[in-house]
Amino acid sequence: MTTRFEGKVAIVTGAAGGIGEAYARGLAAEGASVVIADLDEEKGEKTAADIAGAGGGDCAFVPVDVSDPVSTQAMADAAVERFGGIDLLVNNAAIYGAMQFDLLLTVDWDYYRKFMGVNMDGALLCTRACYQHMAKRGGGAIVNQSSTAAWLYSGFYGLAKVGMNGLTQQLAHELGGQGIRVNAIAPGPTDTEATRNQVGEGMVNTLVKDLAIKRPGTPTDMVGACLFLLSDDAAWVTGQILAVDGGQIFRS
Repeated sequence: MTTRFEGKVAIVTGAAGGIGEAYARGLAAEGASVVIADLDEEKGEKTAADIAGAGGGDCAFVPVDVSDPVSTQAMADAAVERFGGIDLLVNNAAIYGAMQFDLLLTVDWDYYRKFMGVNMDGALLCTRACYQHMAKRGGGAIVNQSSTAAWLYSGFYGLAKVGMNGLTQQLAHELGGQGIRVNAIAPGPTDTEATRNQVGEGMVNTLVKDLAIKRPGTPTDMVGACLFLLSDDAAWVTGQILAVDGGQIFRS
Protein backbone atom coordinates (compact mmCIF):
# COMPACT_ATOMS: atom_id res chain seq x y z
CA MET A 1 0.00 0.00 0.00
CA THR A 2 1.33 3.44 -0.93
CA THR A 3 1.38 6.30 1.55
CA ARG A 4 1.44 9.30 -0.79
CA PHE A 5 -0.64 11.34 1.65
CA GLU A 6 0.97 10.44 4.95
CA GLY A 7 1.06 13.57 7.13
CA LYS A 8 -1.46 15.35 4.90
CA VAL A 9 -4.85 16.68 6.00
CA ALA A 10 -7.70 16.49 3.49
CA ILE A 11 -11.25 17.87 3.52
CA VAL A 12 -13.79 16.13 1.29
CA THR A 13 -17.19 17.79 1.07
CA GLY A 14 -20.30 15.72 0.38
CA ALA A 15 -18.37 12.69 1.62
CA ALA A 16 -21.09 10.95 3.64
CA GLY A 17 -21.81 8.73 0.64
CA GLY A 18 -21.37 8.20 -3.08
CA ILE A 19 -18.30 9.42 -4.94
CA GLY A 20 -17.28 11.72 -2.08
CA GLU A 21 -17.12 8.77 0.29
CA ALA A 22 -14.97 6.87 -2.21
CA TYR A 23 -12.57 9.82 -2.39
CA ALA A 24 -12.36 9.99 1.40
CA ARG A 25 -11.68 6.26 1.69
CA GLY A 26 -8.98 6.45 -0.97
CA LEU A 27 -7.22 9.33 0.77
CA ALA A 28 -7.37 7.65 4.17
CA ALA A 29 -6.08 4.38 2.74
CA GLU A 30 -2.98 6.24 1.56
CA GLY A 31 -2.31 7.83 4.93
CA ALA A 32 -4.21 11.14 4.92
CA SER A 33 -6.16 12.47 7.87
CA VAL A 34 -9.60 13.12 6.39
CA VAL A 35 -12.46 15.42 7.29
CA ILE A 36 -15.85 14.11 6.15
CA ALA A 37 -17.73 17.37 5.56
CA ASP A 38 -21.44 16.95 4.90
CA LEU A 39 -24.93 18.10 5.86
CA ASP A 40 -26.04 14.55 6.72
CA GLU A 41 -24.77 14.13 10.26
CA GLU A 42 -25.95 10.53 10.75
CA LYS A 43 -24.41 9.19 7.55
CA GLY A 44 -21.34 11.40 7.92
CA GLU A 45 -20.57 10.17 11.43
CA LYS A 46 -21.01 6.56 10.31
CA THR A 47 -18.76 7.00 7.29
CA ALA A 48 -16.05 8.66 9.39
CA ALA A 49 -16.22 5.87 11.97
CA ASP A 50 -16.03 3.18 9.26
CA ILE A 51 -13.01 4.79 7.62
CA ALA A 52 -11.21 5.31 10.94
CA GLY A 53 -11.87 1.69 11.85
CA ALA A 54 -10.42 0.45 8.57
CA GLY A 55 -6.93 1.75 9.39
CA GLY A 56 -4.93 4.24 7.35
CA GLY A 57 -5.30 7.90 8.22
CA ASP A 58 -7.47 9.35 10.98
CA CYS A 59 -10.96 10.51 10.06
CA ALA A 60 -13.51 12.91 11.56
CA PHE A 61 -16.95 14.22 10.61
CA VAL A 62 -17.64 17.97 10.44
CA PRO A 63 -21.08 19.32 9.50
CA VAL A 64 -21.13 21.91 6.72
CA ASP A 65 -23.49 23.81 4.45
CA VAL A 66 -21.17 24.69 1.59
CA SER A 67 -23.45 27.53 0.46
CA ASP A 68 -22.95 29.36 3.77
CA PRO A 69 -19.68 31.28 4.30
CA VAL A 70 -20.01 31.05 8.09
CA SER A 71 -20.44 27.28 7.89
CA THR A 72 -17.53 26.76 5.49
CA GLN A 73 -15.25 28.86 7.70
CA ALA A 74 -16.30 26.78 10.71
CA MET A 75 -15.47 23.64 8.71
CA ALA A 76 -11.97 24.87 7.98
CA ASP A 77 -11.43 25.97 11.58
CA ALA A 78 -12.57 22.55 12.84
CA ALA A 79 -10.15 20.78 10.50
CA VAL A 80 -7.25 22.91 11.70
CA GLU A 81 -8.18 22.45 15.34
CA ARG A 82 -8.46 18.67 14.98
CA PHE A 83 -5.55 17.94 12.65
CA GLY A 84 -3.29 21.03 12.76
CA GLY A 85 -3.78 22.35 9.22
CA ILE A 86 -5.17 21.73 5.75
CA ASP A 87 -3.30 20.43 2.70
CA LEU A 88 -5.95 19.05 0.37
CA LEU A 89 -9.53 19.98 -0.50
CA VAL A 90 -12.06 18.07 -2.60
CA ASN A 91 -15.11 20.17 -3.47
CA ASN A 92 -17.56 17.37 -4.14
CA ALA A 93 -20.77 18.49 -2.38
CA ALA A 94 -23.76 19.13 -4.66
CA ILE A 95 -27.52 19.05 -4.89
CA TYR A 96 -28.02 16.16 -7.30
CA GLY A 97 -29.91 13.07 -6.11
CA ALA A 98 -33.04 15.07 -5.26
CA MET A 99 -32.53 17.74 -7.92
CA GLN A 100 -35.67 19.18 -9.53
CA PHE A 101 -36.07 18.98 -13.29
CA ASP A 102 -36.99 22.28 -14.93
CA LEU A 103 -35.94 24.76 -17.58
CA LEU A 104 -33.74 27.77 -16.98
CA LEU A 105 -36.65 29.84 -18.23
CA THR A 106 -39.15 28.53 -15.68
CA VAL A 107 -37.27 27.13 -12.66
CA ASP A 108 -38.32 28.72 -9.37
CA TRP A 109 -35.86 31.55 -8.74
CA ASP A 110 -35.28 30.81 -5.06
CA TYR A 111 -34.58 27.15 -5.86
CA TYR A 112 -32.22 28.14 -8.67
CA ARG A 113 -30.27 30.47 -6.37
CA LYS A 114 -29.99 27.79 -3.68
CA PHE A 115 -28.94 25.21 -6.28
CA MET A 116 -26.20 27.40 -7.71
CA GLY A 117 -25.17 28.44 -4.21
CA VAL A 118 -24.38 24.81 -3.42
CA ASN A 119 -23.32 23.41 -6.80
CA MET A 120 -21.06 26.24 -7.94
CA ASP A 121 -20.54 28.88 -5.25
CA GLY A 122 -19.94 26.18 -2.64
CA ALA A 123 -16.60 25.27 -4.18
CA LEU A 124 -15.52 28.90 -4.05
CA LEU A 125 -16.64 29.37 -0.45
CA CYS A 126 -14.81 26.23 0.69
CA THR A 127 -11.69 27.33 -1.18
CA ARG A 128 -11.85 30.79 0.37
CA ALA A 129 -12.14 29.21 3.82
CA CYS A 130 -9.21 26.83 3.30
CA TYR A 131 -6.60 28.38 1.03
CA GLN A 132 -4.74 30.45 3.64
CA HIS A 133 -4.34 27.39 5.85
CA MET A 134 -2.99 25.48 2.84
CA ALA A 135 -0.56 28.27 1.98
CA LYS A 136 0.78 28.24 5.55
CA ARG A 137 1.82 24.62 5.03
CA GLY A 138 3.67 25.42 1.80
CA GLY A 139 0.79 24.89 -0.61
CA GLY A 140 -1.52 22.05 -1.51
CA ALA A 141 -4.04 20.84 -4.03
CA ILE A 142 -7.75 21.25 -4.71
CA VAL A 143 -9.97 19.02 -6.83
CA ASN A 144 -13.41 20.26 -7.84
CA GLN A 145 -16.19 17.93 -8.93
CA SER A 146 -17.42 18.84 -12.39
CA SER A 147 -19.40 16.62 -14.77
CA THR A 148 -19.63 15.80 -18.45
CA ALA A 149 -22.98 17.60 -18.15
CA ALA A 150 -20.90 20.75 -18.70
CA TRP A 151 -20.62 19.80 -22.39
CA LEU A 152 -24.17 18.49 -22.84
CA TYR A 153 -27.62 20.05 -22.67
CA SER A 154 -28.61 19.47 -19.06
CA GLY A 155 -30.29 22.65 -17.86
CA PHE A 156 -29.12 24.47 -14.77
CA TYR A 157 -27.17 21.42 -13.59
CA GLY A 158 -24.97 21.64 -16.68
CA LEU A 159 -24.71 25.40 -16.25
CA ALA A 160 -23.40 24.90 -12.71
CA LYS A 161 -20.75 22.52 -14.03
CA VAL A 162 -19.72 24.95 -16.77
CA GLY A 163 -19.27 27.45 -13.95
CA MET A 164 -17.27 24.89 -11.96
CA ASN A 165 -14.89 24.45 -14.88
CA GLY A 166 -14.39 28.19 -15.20
CA LEU A 167 -13.96 28.53 -11.45
CA THR A 168 -11.30 25.82 -11.53
CA GLN A 169 -9.28 27.61 -14.19
CA GLN A 170 -9.60 31.03 -12.57
CA LEU A 171 -8.61 29.77 -9.11
CA ALA A 172 -5.66 27.88 -10.58
CA HIS A 173 -4.21 31.23 -11.64
CA GLU A 174 -5.12 33.07 -8.43
CA LEU A 175 -3.62 30.39 -6.18
CA GLY A 176 -0.69 29.10 -8.23
CA GLY A 177 1.68 31.64 -6.75
CA GLN A 178 0.95 30.24 -3.28
CA GLY A 179 1.81 26.71 -4.32
CA ILE A 180 -1.82 25.57 -4.54
CA ARG A 181 -2.94 23.62 -7.60
CA VAL A 182 -6.60 23.51 -8.68
CA ASN A 183 -8.04 20.91 -11.03
CA ALA A 184 -11.41 19.26 -11.65
CA ILE A 185 -12.76 15.82 -12.43
CA ALA A 186 -15.73 15.47 -14.79
CA PRO A 187 -17.41 12.09 -14.23
CA GLY A 188 -19.63 10.60 -16.91
CA PRO A 189 -22.70 8.44 -16.14
CA THR A 190 -21.86 6.90 -12.79
CA ASP A 191 -23.78 4.22 -10.91
CA THR A 192 -24.53 5.86 -7.57
CA GLU A 193 -27.65 5.96 -5.44
CA ALA A 194 -28.08 9.61 -6.39
CA THR A 195 -27.95 8.84 -10.12
CA ARG A 196 -30.43 5.97 -9.77
CA ASN A 197 -32.78 8.28 -7.87
CA GLN A 198 -32.35 11.05 -10.42
CA VAL A 199 -32.59 9.37 -13.81
CA GLY A 200 -33.47 5.72 -13.14
CA GLU A 201 -31.65 2.56 -14.12
CA GLY A 202 -33.21 2.54 -17.60
CA MET A 203 -31.77 5.94 -18.50
CA VAL A 204 -28.34 4.95 -17.18
CA ASN A 205 -28.39 1.90 -19.46
CA THR A 206 -29.40 4.11 -22.40
CA LEU A 207 -26.50 6.49 -21.75
CA VAL A 208 -24.07 3.55 -21.56
CA LYS A 209 -24.82 2.63 -25.18
CA ASP A 210 -23.09 5.81 -26.34
CA LEU A 211 -19.94 5.29 -24.28
CA ALA A 212 -16.72 3.88 -25.69
CA ILE A 213 -16.55 1.58 -22.65
CA LYS A 214 -19.97 -0.06 -22.43
CA ARG A 215 -20.68 0.17 -18.73
CA PRO A 216 -21.56 2.90 -16.26
CA GLY A 217 -18.80 4.29 -14.10
CA THR A 218 -18.54 3.52 -10.41
CA PRO A 219 -17.32 5.72 -7.55
CA THR A 220 -14.15 3.63 -7.46
CA ASP A 221 -13.43 4.58 -11.09
CA MET A 222 -13.09 8.21 -10.01
CA VAL A 223 -10.69 7.66 -7.12
CA GLY A 224 -7.48 7.10 -9.04
CA ALA A 225 -7.90 10.34 -10.99
CA CYS A 226 -8.68 12.31 -7.85
CA LEU A 227 -5.72 10.96 -5.92
CA PHE A 228 -3.40 11.60 -8.86
CA LEU A 229 -4.49 15.24 -9.10
CA LEU A 230 -4.07 15.71 -5.35
CA SER A 231 -0.65 14.06 -5.24
CA ASP A 232 2.85 15.27 -6.05
CA ASP A 233 2.66 13.07 -9.17
CA ALA A 234 0.64 15.97 -10.62
CA ALA A 235 3.00 18.68 -9.38
CA TRP A 236 2.89 20.57 -12.72
CA VAL A 237 -0.78 19.98 -13.46
CA THR A 238 -3.24 22.77 -12.70
CA GLY A 239 -6.30 24.41 -14.26
CA GLN A 240 -7.27 21.14 -15.97
CA ILE A 241 -10.66 19.41 -16.31
CA LEU A 242 -10.12 15.64 -16.44
CA ALA A 243 -13.05 13.67 -17.87
CA VAL A 244 -13.44 10.23 -16.30
CA ASP A 245 -16.35 9.12 -18.43
CA GLY A 246 -15.79 5.87 -20.32
CA GLY A 247 -15.28 7.84 -23.53
CA GLN A 248 -18.57 9.76 -23.40
CA ILE A 249 -17.10 13.14 -24.39
CA PHE A 250 -14.48 13.77 -27.07
CA ARG A 251 -12.91 17.24 -27.01
CA SER A 252 -10.34 18.49 -29.52
